[in-house]
Amino acid sequence: MLRALGALGATLGAPALGAVRKVDFPDVLPNHPLVFPRDEGAHPAFRIEWWYITGWLGPQTRGFQITFFRARNEYATDNPSRFTPRQILFAHAALADPRVGHLLHDQHAAREGFTLAGADRDRARVWIDDWRLEQTEDGYRGVIPAREFALRLSFQSARPPLLQGDDGYSRKGPRAREASYYYSRPQLEVSGSIEQGRSRTPVRGRAWFDHEWSSAYLAPEAEGWDWVGANLDDGSALMAFVMRAKSGGVLYAGATLVRPDGLKRSVGPQAVRFVAQRRWRSPRTGVEYPVAMRVEVEGTSWNLEPLMDDQELDSRLSTGTIYWEGAVRVSRDRREVGRGYLELTGYWRPMTL
Repeated sequence: MLRALGALGATLGAPALGAVRKVDFPDVLPNHPLVFPRDEGAHPAFRIEWWYITGWLGPQTRGFQITFFRARNEYATDNPSRFTPRQILFAHAALADPRVGHLLHDQHAAREGFTLAGADRDRARVWIDDWRLEQTEDGYRGVIPAREFALRLSFQSARPPLLQGDDGYSRKGPRAREASYYYSRPQLEVSGSIEQGRSRTPVRGRAWFDHEWSSAYLAPEAEGWDWVGANLDDGSALMAFVMRAKSGGVLYAGATLVRPDGLKRSVGPQAVRFVAQRRWRSPRTGVEYPVAMRVEVEGTSWNLEPLMDDQELDSRLSTGTIYWEGAVRVSRDRREVGRGYLELTGYWRPMTL
């Protein structure tokens, strides 16, 4: 769902040459049907977009994250140079391995063009150098040769896309334009390999895929968000989020519950709560995160406990922020019922999307 893009304006900047003007980004509007596979691809007119896969892998229990971001420059120019940064791409990858004890992660950033970085418009295919995420006939494929690890994973799903919110129109704030187009693919079957050092291990597991695009994702009153996407053992799925207000409390919230047969129910702001159960302070940045949570949706609660506490991702070299993105176990009545990922943003500094 919700990616940490940080201070994009400072990253992109205004073009140095040619007549320059501010871009009018299109709004996200309700009653706009998503069309597949076309909407798996990029939507370059919108300000921000991301493709995101997280999951758990075995036989040695590990979590992983692969995220590609696209950001449109807020300035338009008549400069015809191919070096003009009209679209900027970022990528984050992470591996949560309890044997290491802290998150292994890497990041890339590049302007679109010259075949070195890009995002196709008619299907999910996005890449920066030799990092790539692409759509296949029955799912997706990710290849991430990072500095301390390498992921080569395939993802399969027999289910149609899960349209979040109101048929893909997902409100994120009190104003109608504070929204994204958003769909997910929970319960992806994963196979492939992980390389760490000289070791290459075949892995299998389960993953969650999100794709969102927007022009006004974050309300000016919002500090950041807490989000969870969880694959439950009975074949059902849970997505829930709260947008936290700078003044304290919750600015907006939402959730989606999916039954094993695929039937979904969208839940409004008043019926969603995130309650911190335990906090962890990063020894590197000093930022404190509520890494163990109780999530309540319409009176039903799930407890989230991290695979390991230290899953902080410092992306100041690419998207300009620090956030916590971690593999979590999901339990009810003290019994594990699933696994997922928890994302915590805005604890370092308020987000500035």
